[in-house]
Amino acid sequence: MSPETLLENPSLTKFPSISSLTDSFDTYVMNTYSRFPIAITKGQGCRLWDTEGKEYLDFVAGIATCTLGHAHPALIDIVSKQIQKLHHVSNLFYIPEQGDLAKWIVEHSCADRVFFCNSGAEANEAAIKLVRKYAHTVLDFLEQPVILTAKASFHGRTLATVTATGQPKYQKDFDPLVPGFAYIPYNDIEAVENAIADMDEGNRRVAAIMLEPLQGEGGVRPGDVEYFQRLRQICDQNSILLVFDEVQVGVGRTGKLWGYENLGVEPDIFTSAKGLAGGIPIGAMMCKKFCDVFEPGNHASTFGGNPFVCASGLAVLQTIEKDHLLNNVLARGEQLRTRLRALAQKYPTLFKEVRGWGLINGMEIYEEVSLTSPEIVKAALSEGLLFAPAGPKVLRFVPPLIVSESEIDLAVNLLERAIEKVSH
Repeated sequence: MSPETLLENPSLTKFPSISSLTDSFDTYVMNTYSRFPIAITKGQGCRLWDTEGKEYLDFVAGIATCTLGHAHPALIDIVSKQIQKLHHVSNLFYIPEQGDLAKWIVEHSCADRVFFCNSGAEANEAAIKLVRKYAHTVLDFLEQPVILTAKASFHGRTLATVTATGQPKYQKDFDPLVPGFAYIPYNDIEAVENAIADMDEGNRRVAAIMLEPLQGEGGVRPGDVEYFQRLRQICDQNSILLVFDEVQVGVGRTGKLWGYENLGVEPDIFTSAKGLAGGIPIGAMMCKKFCDVFEPGNHASTFGGNPFVCASGLAVLQTIEKDHLLNNVLARGEQLRTRLRALAQKYPTLFKEVRGWGLINGMEIYEEVSLTSPEIVKAALSEGLLFAPAGPKVLRFVPPLIVSESEIDLAVNLLERAIEKVSH
């Protein structure tokens, strides 16, 4: 594919027009998403094709989910083999594939134990429940435990995780919300110290601090190393659990296997989901042995950790390791940020900042500019580039970990064409 010609893929089956597809779709599917007007039918590597045969560069990757890209041989091989052998039983029995995946994660992280579920929200729910049980059974809280989370955070859409999410727009009309959460500014250590002092006056209340190492939906905002290192000290001094939501930044996305490795600290509990099985639905909550207080009957998941998803997850992680993909993430991430910064300098009245780690990067539009991130995303879509907004003023780029140097250059070229189109 070149910026000049985006040819139809003749091997694709012809589909009804997009208008007839959307009419039928909207008749039967609940209207819970603002969808862009294309329907994707095929993927290969970092490329996607729609029903019209148009080719796109995929810098969404299922929102940081398709770790190995599309139709990767390792994933095709394992899902084909596993579905012919055994795809689901029950956690009433031992599941060898689950044990293998848990062992790999423990041997390649700071965790000692793993709980498997189906999504990031469920993984964060498990972390919240673990924190509360630890507070009641180990710390002997007299008051109801409180978890501090950050403003502009995002932790999921269930009632507990949407309450943990420090963004009122996601909570609107869903009250009564779940009690036990309070919000602090991100990267502000004084705010943390003040919140603990205020809440713990009398009886202890703060049981955990739950943060993203890099805020994804909150605008691709990396954590400050000094902030997180001081936070670790505060948690140790006050017997507070430190919980990291790595749903978006884990599994190699940042150029490290886990997001916390960028900060020089270890969490007590952390969660993963999106990229863990490369697009096969899975979630995981990891913890250190000292806070592993769950007992049989405390928590469960019907589909969590079944043979199919765990075999897929292990294949993804082993491929990252075997093919040294973290090196590519670091190199291509640096290339992308360099190109985006050059583009921001070309449009100094439009763009405020480029920031990120590895292959999760954001480009922020000045607040006073009327142009929004969805408008640029729509213009880029017409040029053959897919990426996503992270709020109304941030462009988010999260391609598969297997993206080439030429694809990075092409993506920025297509982005520039889109910016030219909407800025005049």
